Amino acid sequence: MKCCVCLESISPAQPLGQMMTSENMVHRCNVCGAAAHIICSSNSQKDCKCISMFGSKHVVHLWTVLWTDVADQSEEGQYCCYCEEICSESFLGGPPIYCCMWCQRLVHAECQSAMATETGDICDLGPFRRLILSPLFVQAISKPGGILSSITHGANEFASTVRGRLNRTKKEKHHNRFPSDSNDDSSSDTTLNSNQRAGELKATGGSAQRSPENEHYSSESDGRELISEPRRLGNNETGEVKLKYALSELPADSRPLLVFINKRSGAQRGDLLKHKLHFLLNPVQVFELSSSQGPETRLFLFRKSFIMGGGLGAVEKQGGLCTVLHDIEHAAVTILDRWKVTVEDKESKNVLLVKYMNNYLGIGCDAKVALDIHNLREESPEKFYSQFLNKVLYAREGAKSIIDRAFVDLPWQVRLEVDGTEIEIPEDSEGVLVANIPSYMGGVDLWQNEGENPENFDPQSIHDKMLEVVSITGAWHLGTLQVGLSRARRIAQGQSIKIQMFAPFPVQVDGEPWVQQPCTLKISHHGQAFMLRRAIEEPLGHAAAMITDVLEHAESSRVITASQKKSLLQEMALRLS
Repeated sequence: MKCCVCLESISPAQPLGQMMTSENMVHRCNVCGAAAHIICSSNSQKDCKCISMFGSKHVVHLWTVLWTDVADQSEEGQYCCYCEEICSESFLGGPPIYCCMWCQRLVHAECQSAMATETGDICDLGPFRRLILSPLFVQAISKPGGILSSITHGANEFASTVRGRLNRTKKEKHHNRFPSDSNDDSSSDTTLNSNQRAGELKATGGSAQRSPENEHYSSESDGRELISEPRRLGNNETGEVKLKYALSELPADSRPLLVFINKRSGAQRGDLLKHKLHFLLNPVQVFELSSSQGPETRLFLFRKSFIMGGGLGAVEKQGGLCTVLHDIEHAAVTILDRWKVTVEDKESKNVLLVKYMNNYLGIGCDAKVALDIHNLREESPEKFYSQFLNKVLYAREGAKSIIDRAFVDLPWQVRLEVDGTEIEIPEDSEGVLVANIPSYMGGVDLWQNEGENPENFDPQSIHDKMLEVVSITGAWHLGTLQVGLSRARRIAQGQSIKIQMFAPFPVQVDGEPWVQQPCTLKISHHGQAFMLRRAIEEPLGHAAAMITDVLEHAESSRVITASQKKSLLQEMALRLS
């Protein structure tokens, strides 16, 4: 990696406790990937993405040299958008290839000037324009005195500088064909820092202004973020929500995507995923969750445009981010039941805990494995750096449970009632699972609708207001389920479930485990939510996606109301799924 200002190599991060000089401390842009020594960054060119361009008439192409491979471009996207010739830089150092940070199109340096003359260099945001929140509709909230609140980092807070001499040198070589961002009226020469967070304002006060200049959103030292962690934004004493940005009325065909990232989940690739999404979307659409920063603020910002959502899951398995965004763009609407889990004290009947379940609830050996993995991740997060190693660690913890057999008395310590009827738990059971969806542990179908059905149970559905209860005989059974060598034992199906625990047991709800003391668990229906599902996974998915577009257009044209659209979407999802 080279400094984008001095072009000298950037040394790797030093071990903790070792003295670091300003020469090996770096800023790293979270959006374009450019990096610079701290002593160089003051000379960097500020031409990165601007979250807010409120007041401008058009979004203009933001051409930049790619410092990192940030997107899984299709074969079509590897051609110059002007001359339609392949874009490939010569290893001998030919003219650079530029990429627009909004639409991800490529252009030869010698083609850009001609294209700008013909088209005005106006950017249409590319193939994902409906999913991208255009900066034209993002309004920065400022104090009455005109001091702008600081730009957000990733959808939190950003600040710093980065880019520089290399871009300027290359652009000067080509006769200044590229318009300079330094003359843009959305820019200023002041570098924002973390102390300016005091400029936050309530969403109910202040005037809106253009965003500061196209600052790079950087990190320093050993790759960690330069900016201090933002304090949690939430409701204050008067019930107002503090925001840094407000959204103006969006175009009728706009469907901005809001992404929440848990960087500690999976293979610890949250930083890389966030970096790629910053490049593909408006950075304000990407939000990193933490123990001190929940999703409330960003949901409030998008409250007028948020319709439905879902989990991306393992992006690698779905062909990369561009494939995922394409699937979201053409997704079908479906409905998912949601359930309320109430934990009551056995003696006083007082409510100890309330959780909401979308996927499944487990008691016994499966929850124990999840709890052990959770504790190990908290103690040693560096061990969870690959999906393969994660599976190895799960197998190791499962092997421990096979030897321990700590839940052989579960059938006598747990009492199950379904719709008011007591259900006997098989004597060889070491775990009970309550499922709302047909996918567990990354794709295991516990209920198996397509299999034989000697018990005369109904097929499982994610929107029939019913839950399915199965039992497992231990960690070994879990392993054989994972590889398809066995199936779970069906024991019940119903709308209301009551579980009495007479001893402490590990419990998990949607993958969040804890040890629960003796109590009563009550599971009741809590409503339904719209979800997006890949069209190829639905029998009539493509038709459902087209009907959804028609209904959304009808609502934006005021042919139907929002409540009518919701009713029609619900009826369509039930009939077509």
